[in-house]
Amino acid sequence: MPQTGPSGTPDKVDSEHDIRTNPFRHDPVPSSLAACSNETMPYVDNAGARIYFESYGGPDRPALVLAHGAGGNSLVWWQQIAHFSTRYRVLVFDHRLFGRSTCSSDDFQPSLFPSDFSALPDSAGIERVALLAQSMGGWTALPFSIEHPERVAALVLAGTPAGVFTPAVAENAARILALSAQSGIGADVALAPDFPEREPAMALLYGQIGGLNEAFEPALLARLAGEELRVTPERLEAFATPTLMLVGEQDQMFPPSVLREVAAGIPGARLQELPLAGHSTYFETPGAFNAAVDAFLDEHWPA
Repeated sequence: MPQTGPSGTPDKVDSEHDIRTNPFRHDPVPSSLAACSNETMPYVDNAGARIYFESYGGPDRPALVLAHGAGGNSLVWWQQIAHFSTRYRVLVFDHRLFGRSTCSSDDFQPSLFPSDFSALPDSAGIERVALLAQSMGGWTALPFSIEHPERVAALVLAGTPAGVFTPAVAENAARILALSAQSGIGADVALAPDFPEREPAMALLYGQIGGLNEAFEPALLARLAGEELRVTPERLEAFATPTLMLVGEQDQMFPPSVLREVAAGIPGARLQELPLAGHSTYFETPGAFNAAVDAFLDEHWPA
């Protein structure tokens, strides 16, 4: 698959020539798929929040943790859970105040995302993980990887600047926050413009999943832009975690040109562009998305 180095220009993935990257492929649910969460306590408590999580796949397998974006919750990963849990132990969770995780509005502080995340593998007895983050989840994943490099074997950042603020990121973030202040991150911006016409049922499902974030107030997203959350070049100087960045060619929130600049600022990061997809590559083109992640994990965190 065409990829770039830290300062290169990304090539688009030509999924038409590789059956593994059929962008519309949906993996069948494996017959052995079963939740492995501790049924008596599918929550961990941290800094004023109760964080809901689930675990899939054998407990002795390498761990892969998925961090969702602001348009969803742990349910959005259904196409990844079915695929990756055949080889990995997959953990999914709801960020504080999303889905089944709870906290007060005052306690919705994105600066606490990394410590919320840390509580999950600690609770599950997992020392090292691969981390896959979508959009808002990047504000969890990159800071955690910087602070705990020994615990992250590989990092995938999808549709996210992950707290790295270039002028283009700042401009797009301001636009997104203005649009989402009243109604949150909906299918109109989170999916490719033509996706609802191509896949009306899937577009409806995306909105229905996001609608379950009943406690979250969209205006709280402005806290993601706080100066204290920004990942500065100084914080990245010693960063060495293998990193793959994925972006949809039709991403309306953080287009490829914007994330190309971000990738150039993360040491060793590779940027890969997925055709036909908008901001939610994992949801819109799961075949291409899962294959790209598979290839990266095979290299850096094989199961």
